[in-house]
Amino acid sequence: MELVRNWFNKISLDRIQLELMNTAYGSGHASLSRLDPRGILMWYLFFAIVPWFISSYLILGGMCLFMIATTWLSRVSPFIILVLCLGLIGQVGWLFIISLFFGGDISSALPLLKLTMKLSVVSLASITVFSGMDPEKISDGLLALGVPAAFSFSLSYGYRILPVLFEEFRNVLLSYRLRGQAPERHGILYWRLGVHYLKLLVYAFFPLMLATAKRSRTTVEALETRGFSYGMRNPAAKKLKLAHLKWQRHDFAFLGGSALYIAVLFWLNQGVF
Repeated sequence: MELVRNWFNKISLDRIQLELMNTAYGSGHASLSRLDPRGILMWYLFFAIVPWFISSYLILGGMCLFMIATTWLSRVSPFIILVLCLGLIGQVGWLFIISLFFGGDISSALPLLKLTMKLSVVSLASITVFSGMDPEKISDGLLALGVPAAFSFSLSYGYRILPVLFEEFRNVLLSYRLRGQAPERHGILYWRLGVHYLKLLVYAFFPLMLATAKRSRTTVEALETRGFSYGMRNPAAKKLKLAHLKWQRHDFAFLGGSALYIAVLFWLNQGVF
């Protein structure tokens, strides 16, 4: 009971909001934030697609170690790492239990281990890119690679608006908590309190959607007033927006080092498996 109480105290709305704000606005101190976003996005596409076609434990394990290193360089929030670990454990754990239920044995853990490694590589690569770089740079990188301007801006806007929406959600949830009453008896492992908060989450959904629609309308009006649609279709405005993107030595060093590391993994795999 004391352990559960400590976890409830650590996982608070204020703590989650602080972690989201740090992820969305505090990525400038990361080592990878100085790299060109075009190179980082091409690097991400490789590690998001190639692991699904690899079956070697050595190569997948080496990729996992490399992704752990890049995640550390990105200064990723511990809260995001915790959510990732819980998701991987929950998803693979349920698959293992289901396999045992339908007649499997301990040998079914090896394919699930391979799946876990693939999911870890792809997930850590995503965290490295979207937590280690500023959303505006990611948007500019997508625009420079030929992605439509509306999509690249939507990605950056959604990334930026996430802490604001969470603040709105926090206000709605607190208003319901002020008008409601928590159960006096918490029950075993605080299950009554958990059910109470789940009900509040359902109640807060529709007010949050209405507040989001209102904010979206205000944002669209402000953007159109400043000529956003015209700027997206104007080649001169696009060129001016992307003028700061330049390939430098550390970009080629990072991409070349990554390619060399992957080549060494494939070379070692030929002599092991």
